[in-house]
Formats: sequence, structure tokens, C-alpha cells
Amino acid sequence: MAETLKKGTRVTGAERSELASELKRRYDEGESIRSLAASTGRSYGFVHRLLTEAGVTLRGRGGATRRG
Repeated sequence: MAETLKKGTRVTGAERSELASELKRRYDEGESIRSLAASTGRSYGFVHRLLTEAGVTLRGRGGATRRG
């Protein structure tokens, strides 16, 4: 579904909810916002906003942190 979006097209209603839940699942599995943006053809800001709207707790920058 996400691959069929054209850059700049408005995503509303059920389609937006569906995309948000797909991106949320992929983000929770460890995919980055940048890679989600690239694979959907949307901007980083759009993906970030959708994830925030979906209630995702965003990870900090820089990947895994050291403990010890």
C-alpha cells in the first residue's frame, strides 16, 4: 500500500490511518524514519508526523547506546 503513494498527494481518512499503522509497525520493528520515508516516497517530516499522530514513542538519535 505504501509503495503506491505519489509524492505530494494528500493522504486522509482511512488511508492515512492504514499508512500510519503500517509505518508504526515497521518503526517498532527497528526501521528508521529515513528509510520509511525513502520507501514510501514521502518526506522525513511527513513520516515523523504520522508516527507521532499514531502515538509512537520515538527513539533517540544515534542507534543503540552503550551500557556498562
